[in-house]
Amino acid sequence: MDKQQLITELQSQGLRLVDREVGAAGRKGGAGPSDHKAVTVDGTTVMVPIYTGTADQSPYTASVDPVTHQAMLHVNDTVIAPIQFPHQPNFYGLTTTDGIPYWKIALLHSRDVLATTVLQTCMRYSDRETSCQFCAIGQSLEANRTIARKTPAQLAEVAEAAVRLDGVQHLVMTTGTPNATDRGAAYLTDCARAIKASVELPIQAQCEPPDQFVWFERLKYAGVDSLGMHLEVVNPEVRAKIMPGKATVPVAYYFAAFEAAVQVFGWGQVSTYLLAGLGDDLPTLVETCDRLIQIGVYPFVVPFVPIMGTPLASHPSPNSEFMYALYQQISSLLKRAGMSAESIKAGCAKCGACSALSTFE
Repeated sequence: MDKQQLITELQSQGLRLVDREVGAAGRKGGAGPSDHKAVTVDGTTVMVPIYTGTADQSPYTASVDPVTHQAMLHVNDTVIAPIQFPHQPNFYGLTTTDGIPYWKIALLHSRDVLATTVLQTCMRYSDRETSCQFCAIGQSLEANRTIARKTPAQLAEVAEAAVRLDGVQHLVMTTGTPNATDRGAAYLTDCARAIKASVELPIQAQCEPPDQFVWFERLKYAGVDSLGMHLEVVNPEVRAKIMPGKATVPVAYYFAAFEAAVQVFGWGQVSTYLLAGLGDDLPTLVETCDRLIQIGVYPFVVPFVPIMGTPLASHPSPNSEFMYALYQQISSLLKRAGMSAESIKAGCAKCGACSALSTFE
């Protein structure tokens, strides 16, 4: 089995951790790759589901050799490869000047990416009539694993330490949607400005398309290097059902925002998440990715992973055959356009750990 297929299968089927020694430090709830654990396979670090129902039934397991202490990956009880788990970063042991543990401000994703949700609340989350049915942004807040609002000063302090102590290479800043106007862009601007004044670190900001596209220039001027605006789902009927509040911002408006953002951040420096397995068929996803690439937007396609405690907790992940075919077709489009994850300055697509797409490029 080649690495592309192995990573694709791991992210679709998940991983069972059979030893306590390998069971720590997975993420539960919150924004981003929740219910996952970072795993390094043949030099590539990926986020693999470990807390989902799919993972409980996965043929893939991880255990630690009692003699060598080397973690090993098994499939159906056959050893197939050594694997590694990134160590807990040094900055996790510190607290801010106002007494908040650094790990409540920002987390290490993959092996060298700092990630934070600057506003851990969303105007849509508390009402299931408007909330995205796959979202768990409030879970980590309810469990006291984070704080609702990270101040610009706190973020600057943590980012500086993460670079200095752990060699972090770039930062992802996302946010819950606080309003129906700037949709978080204003606060992301304040945060970026403070961070860049403290440490030279490439930053991606992520939010819904704001009501005024001038926010793209303000974000760029504040120090944001790349921008993410996430479609997640394309089909209008599926959007209305799965993300009813966010679906009020139509796909056409996203594309208008993409074109405006590319003019500011540059070709290939704007990206969008597409969640495969929620209802968009393969032709729709490929056609959408082609359209995105043509206007300079990187389509970061990831397999949907259900998160415990959400309305879609029992929704299945797409099978690995579907994802493999999807990755093959999208990577061909990327190659033809000369676009790559590696060329992105910062962000989820540059990290690539939640998808196997970059291994196909």
